[in-house]
Amino acid sequence: MKISTKGRYGLTIMMELAAKFGEGPTSLKSIAERNQLSEHYLEQLIAPLRNAGLVKSVRGAYGGYILAKPATEITAGDIIRVLEGPISPVDFTEEDDPAKRDLWLRIRDSIADVLDSTTLDNLVNYEDHNTKANYMFYI
Repeated sequence: MKISTKGRYGLTIMMELAAKFGEGPTSLKSIAERNQLSEHYLEQLIAPLRNAGLVKSVRGAYGGYILAKPATEITAGDIIRVLEGPISPVDFTEEDDPAKRDLWLRIRDSIADVLDSTTLDNLVNYEDHNTKANYMFYI
């Protein structure tokens, strides 16, 4: 399964809103500038996120967008499904070989599990525990 720019930029929008949660609305223009993305493209992505109840729009001079619920309650899976559709690495039919069908189902379920267990809060507060410390040795 390949996530398109719709999914990747949608996650970017939502992470930006999660980082500012409780601070008031954030404009798409500021998100676009901060991430060097097209504001026009972000406008196309925000509509389905709003229709799905993941974000709310705030009108006015200091308007913009806010998360509709806390970042701990919105998963990457919620966002990807809204923007990309169902999570499935391949289309298959009941006539397919049962072993292959089982493989595709396990792959789909594994991807869904990762996306559904990763909240916006996890992404915004991510700490890389797999990197090795950089040591400086002076002689």
